[in-house]
Amino acid sequence: MNIWVFAQAANGAPTTGTLELLTKARSLGATVTAFVGGDASAIAAELGNHGATKVYATGDLGGKLPGVAVSAAMKAVIDGGDTPDLIMFPQNYEGRDVVSRLSVKLDRTVLTNNVDVSVDGGSVSVTTPIFGGNVLVATGFSGATPYLAAFRPKSFTAEASGGAAPEVVSAPVPDTGATGTAQVTAVHVEETSGPKLDEAAIVVSGGRGLGEAPKYEMIEALAKLLKGAPGASRAIVDAGWVPYSYQVGQTGKVVKPGVYIAAGISGATQHMVGMKGAKNIIAINKDKEAPIFGIADLGIVGDVHKVLPKLIEALQARG
Repeated sequence: MNIWVFAQAANGAPTTGTLELLTKARSLGATVTAFVGGDASAIAAELGNHGATKVYATGDLGGKLPGVAVSAAMKAVIDGGDTPDLIMFPQNYEGRDVVSRLSVKLDRTVLTNNVDVSVDGGSVSVTTPIFGGNVLVATGFSGATPYLAAFRPKSFTAEASGGAAPEVVSAPVPDTGATGTAQVTAVHVEETSGPKLDEAAIVVSGGRGLGEAPKYEMIEALAKLLKGAPGASRAIVDAGWVPYSYQVGQTGKVVKPGVYIAAGISGATQHMVGMKGAKNIIAINKDKEAPIFGIADLGIVGDVHKVLPKLIEALQARG
């Protein structure tokens, strides 16, 4: 089995999602290749440490849209004779852009929003949650390879294998015509402090039960004291209290921290899909019938405006 992983980097290192996909591909007993849109010299060793034995790299994209350039480069390599059985993509904006364009170029079906993949001989199937995550469906690929699949973040655990530095092979971007003339002129990076939401060991999320936007400061204060990350339900994101980047849920970020604190969140299915994989869930809500208590390891029936200040006060007293 020959598996490619679309590899991404941030701040000079492979993304956590990339390392998760490489680890899973390696566990399937496959020959693993990473495909990088850009220069791979700074990240090749770490990609090899997680299972990649070869890295295709386009080289500097010169400001080109990654989706256009990388999908064209992948198609060129495949046309050149190196056809993988499966290409794994992260379920994020760039991953979806590349896989959708490659799907059209290759005339192949894409299966998205997956949380697992299995290989049995030459057969490949993926597992996809439906109905808000309450049902898991296994779907097998058929027809010509490569099979294309995108996976939710945190579906797998990144584990180093101690592998050697991989071979790095140039995969230049072919002429993409008018489509390739679009340029990225500016990138906005939101300022943050503390751990990233989807990588934090502790996440504190607030919901509509906080009552008003200024009360979200309690969530941020508690998260900072716990050295965690603040999160939010879709309701308060839609209300404009916090940026979309804070949203946890089916249409936001999927998190799997060691501890997840849900304050003033009732537990709509859309939200629980994004956090029910946490090892320990603590729910604070004045409604004892709130659905969130159904998955909580510890439930506190109480007013968040009384519980959170006391908790913050106790943590501050500990120094």
